[in-house]
Amino acid sequence: MRGLTGAGPERALGSSQAVITVGAVFAAVALFTTACGKGGTGARDEGPAHASAIAGAVASPSPSPSGGFRRVDAVSLIKQDSKVSPAVKRELQPCSGDGYPVKATYGYLTGGSVNDVLVNVWSCGDEVGVGVYVYRDVKGTYENVFKAEESPVYAEIDGTDLTVAQQVYDTNDPVSNPSRETVTTYRWKAGRFAQHSTHETDYSELDSGDDDTPTPAPDH
Repeated sequence: MRGLTGAGPERALGSSQAVITVGAVFAAVALFTTACGKGGTGARDEGPAHASAIAGAVASPSPSPSGGFRRVDAVSLIKQDSKVSPAVKRELQPCSGDGYPVKATYGYLTGGSVNDVLVNVWSCGDEVGVGVYVYRDVKGTYENVFKAEESPVYAEIDGTDLTVAQQVYDTNDPVSNPSRETVTTYRWKAGRFAQHSTHETDYSELDSGDDDTPTPAPDH
C-alpha cells in the first residue's frame, strides 16, 4: 500500500587460545547489544511488517532483563479488551497456519517506566488496517489509552510521538492506491493523547502528472 545466519576452529595453545577467548567474549557482547538495542525511533517491533505477508503470533508475556521492557501477547490483549469493536475482533483470526494479522511495537509514548505497546491489526484478505491501539502499563496491567478503528488505518511510534495514517479512497480506487492520506501526530499530555499536527498527501494530484516543473517557452 502506498504512503504507507561449520565447524569450529582447532584449539590452539598459549596466547592464541587467550586471543580466541577474548574474541568470543567481544562477539557475544556485540550480539547481545544488537539483539537488545533499540532502533532509531526508540521503538522495537514484533509481528509482520505493514502490508507484507502475515506471519507469527506475538510471544506470550515474559520478564525482560532490560528493566522497563515488557513483552506482551498482543492477540490476547486485543481479544480481551472491551474497548475493541466486535468487528475488529472478528478479523483477528489466523490467516495461515498460526499466523495472526497483528504487529506489536514497543516504545515510550506516555512517559512511564515500562514500555507502551502499539498494536496494529489488519484484515487477512487484503491486508488493510482495521484497528490501531495503544496500551499503557498501569500498576502492572496494560490499559487501552488510544484507539482508531476507522479503516484503513495504520500507526507508528516516532520517538515519543504517535503517528496515525488514514487512507482515503475515492470511487474505483484500488486497495493499493488510495486517493489521499492524512497523517496525524499525537503527543501524550495531561493523561491522554492530544493531536499535535496533521498533514495530508493528495495522491490523485501526483498521479495526474501535474508537477511544478515550468514549461519551456516556445522558440521564436
